[in-house]
Amino acid sequence: MASVNVYLTFNGNCKEAFDFYKSVFGGEYPYIGTFGEMPPMEGKETPEEDKDKIMHVALPISKETVLMGSDTGGEWASNYKAGNNFSISVNAESKEEAEKLFNGLSAGGQVTMPMADTFWGAYFGMFTDKFGINWMVNYDDPAKMQQHP
Repeated sequence: MASVNVYLTFNGNCKEAFDFYKSVFGGEYPYIGTFGEMPPMEGKETPEEDKDKIMHVALPISKETVLMGSDTGGEWASNYKAGNNFSISVNAESKEEAEKLFNGLSAGGQVTMPMADTFWGAYFGMFTDKFGINWMVNYDDPAKMQQHP
């Protein structure tokens, strides 16, 4: 069955916030990456002011729970609103489960990123459901996952 976690979005202070959460919960980041480390996408260059912003960070809280987050930037920054800066992240166990959850939960809502293969090896999509809740659906295909140092 899929696992569900909270995904927080920040306006440039994600690293500061996660360092604070880490100081309280303890633990280590299995991965933390910046927008500057992303490969170029469709000829779009990451603006200089966004290169040091966090693209993704994860902090395991327990065996079952991971607090995840990122900064917003570029075209996405205009949608940032403190207090509504989180999503529910669902990690599916198969591509089929990811499709089923994405299609079911997004019905009547607004898809912001259709399900697609990503450069980091996941099958991923985002939407706001018909009740205004932001969701991310992710399937980490073991055959496609990149090895992070």
